[in-house]
Amino acid sequence: MVSKRVFVVTGGQSMFANGTIAKIEAIFRARDIEVLVHSGVPANPPVSAVSDGIKAMRQFAPDTVIGVGGGAAMDAAKLMALFYEHADLDIETAFRTGLPQERQKIQLICIPGTSGTASEVTPFAVLTFAADQLKIGARAPSLVADLAILDAEITLSMPSHVAAETGVDALTHAIECFTNPAVEEFASCLAAGAVEGLFAHLESSVLNGDIDSREKVHHFQCMAGCAFSNAGTGLDHGVAHAFGGRFGLGHGLLNAVALPHVIRFNSRDPWARQRYDYLARRIGASDLATAVFSLTQSLGIPGSFAAIGVPQEAFEQDFEMLVENSLKGSTRVNPAPVSADDMRVFLRNVFSGTGLA
Repeated sequence: MVSKRVFVVTGGQSMFANGTIAKIEAIFRARDIEVLVHSGVPANPPVSAVSDGIKAMRQFAPDTVIGVGGGAAMDAAKLMALFYEHADLDIETAFRTGLPQERQKIQLICIPGTSGTASEVTPFAVLTFAADQLKIGARAPSLVADLAILDAEITLSMPSHVAAETGVDALTHAIECFTNPAVEEFASCLAAGAVEGLFAHLESSVLNGDIDSREKVHHFQCMAGCAFSNAGTGLDHGVAHAFGGRFGLGHGLLNAVALPHVIRFNSRDPWARQRYDYLARRIGASDLATAVFSLTQSLGIPGSFAAIGVPQEAFEQDFEMLVENSLKGSTRVNPAPVSADDMRVFLRNVFSGTGLA
């Protein structure tokens, strides 16, 4: 498909500051292709962020949408492209009842500026529903980008804490995929390889920020995305969506704090425990939960939800809502069944940073 009018979707200032947006504009304008940049997509984007983008698209009438930046910008771009083409659908209604399966008129390109969400290769998009104080993910083949571009140079501008949080997000994708009951051989190989690769290169990527390690992590996070696209995730993502929707905290950060607790919880399931032991052997460790916790500590990630900014008073006041919301989404396909009482204990452990022994 030949592009004539390109609509670029991005977040705040990072893709402007590192020159990525200017490069994209220059490439297209050198070919006399019209470009409009739509910026300001927030982290944990609400429905209104997608609606605002669609309004701008209707005035510009693009044939191509490019999402560039973090997962929020790419998810928003995917949804803007889809609902621009299906203009008769209400976003909230369709998001809850089922998205259109096809997107034929708008070309979609995704360029990740962080190394973690792998939204550039997944059929997923996540929105925040403010009234429910919950992030909800939707899946449809129409959300798969027509082209994904992995350029590790873009990631060099990531601050170390962003590299850490997004990198452990990718590790979460790989580990949860590997222990998802729906996993099959192809996804298993990709997920296990991603776990091994991320353990080998993530610390250097975060602490040194060199192009070689950033490129390795960029590739392995994409592998993790390809893997969980075919299987799914689990408890960690269910909890992260609940707390992200209520408190607006970063998805990767929430996943990172909860991940060792999830591994401990799921180890009660014999099949999951066997899978965790295999991954531990792949990375040269005796216990996967301990290895993950040691890695997150070395990356400067706090060890509890309280330490990352979940207020005690709000946690207690909204506790039952958080339990209920955490039981939704990916938690429903967790390898070990999670009851409401299980979740109450689990959330208190993650909030305080206890229960890993």
